[in-house]
Amino acid sequence: MANPNELGIGLCYLFWGFEDLCKTISYMAERVVGTGSFGIVFQAKCLETGETVAIKKVLQDRRYKNRELQLMRLLDHPNVVSLKHCFFSTTSKDELFLNLVMEYVPETMYRVLKHYTSMKQRMPLIYVKLYTYQIFRGLAYIHTVPGVCHRDVKPQNLLVDPLTHQVKLCDFGSAKVLVKGEANISYICSRYYRAPELIFGATEYTTSIDIWSAGCVLAELLLGQPLFPGENGVDQLVEIIKVLGTPTREEIRCMNPNYTDNRFPQVKAHPWHKVFHKRMPPEAIDLVSRLLQYSPSLRCTALEACAHPFFDELREPNAHLPNGRPLPPLFNFKQELSGASPELINRLIPEHVRRQMGLSIPHPTGV
Repeated sequence: MANPNELGIGLCYLFWGFEDLCKTISYMAERVVGTGSFGIVFQAKCLETGETVAIKKVLQDRRYKNRELQLMRLLDHPNVVSLKHCFFSTTSKDELFLNLVMEYVPETMYRVLKHYTSMKQRMPLIYVKLYTYQIFRGLAYIHTVPGVCHRDVKPQNLLVDPLTHQVKLCDFGSAKVLVKGEANISYICSRYYRAPELIFGATEYTTSIDIWSAGCVLAELLLGQPLFPGENGVDQLVEIIKVLGTPTREEIRCMNPNYTDNRFPQVKAHPWHKVFHKRMPPEAIDLVSRLLQYSPSLRCTALEACAHPFFDELREPNAHLPNGRPLPPLFNFKQELSGASPELINRLIPEHVRRQMGLSIPHPTGV
């Protein structure tokens, strides 16, 4: 792989509406901020503007288009990391690399959680609410507008701005537009956050696999540790059964109708209120229970999750961060509200925000 400092490569980028249609932009890589099977993520600086960006550098197969690039070009939402530019580079061995230039967000949910754990503290509930609400808002957008399933929601793929506390979904390397009736690979998503239908080998799953993952993230923020820490695929199912109990035949059929091996030890469900500590608000436990259901169709949608009473504190007129600063924008919804019922929209956009924006929402009865 090329030396990071060789990333200062001129990029031909089109600025529509300008007289000079072609402009060179160059970047200098400053440090590696992430590595994986996909490639490397650098923190870099644009030499022309001084702006800090993140550049994800992935080996490109010349025979195929890059799905991540295609999907990221479709996405435009406050809770989804934005693509700024992209360019190709080659090495002396004639390897072709795609470089995705994205906005830079300095922290991940994983590191924020680790910080609290190292101090033997629980994440303050206001941050749990603020972070998970934004995860669901980002998912509501990608699920309903471009119809994208992320397929790898986990704390490492959730960016957090430590000043504004805005959260953004990132890493769309596993993401895909799911087409009904079209098979998908079941070996997807990181183990602790893998929905049970994937463990059962389902290939015709839905975006509800992301809802399960987000439910696992919520539980982890509340507990301070992963809820289902399986050591392998089979053990992952064991961890889930310890909490949810043995799935019924009907639940297995809902997860994967082609799964025939029903030989499971009969385990009773562990009550949710016993999974969490005694002072846990009942709304938090209720939301987790609605997200972590065996039957994918019984899990609430991302938009329904946003409307849950657990997040009511964020909708208060005087809601603010613990340091007194304002919350990041939470109600600047985009097209994800199209198709939502008036009742749901009424829950999602507080009255004080509607008055401020001069919005007129239909009465729940349609009158």
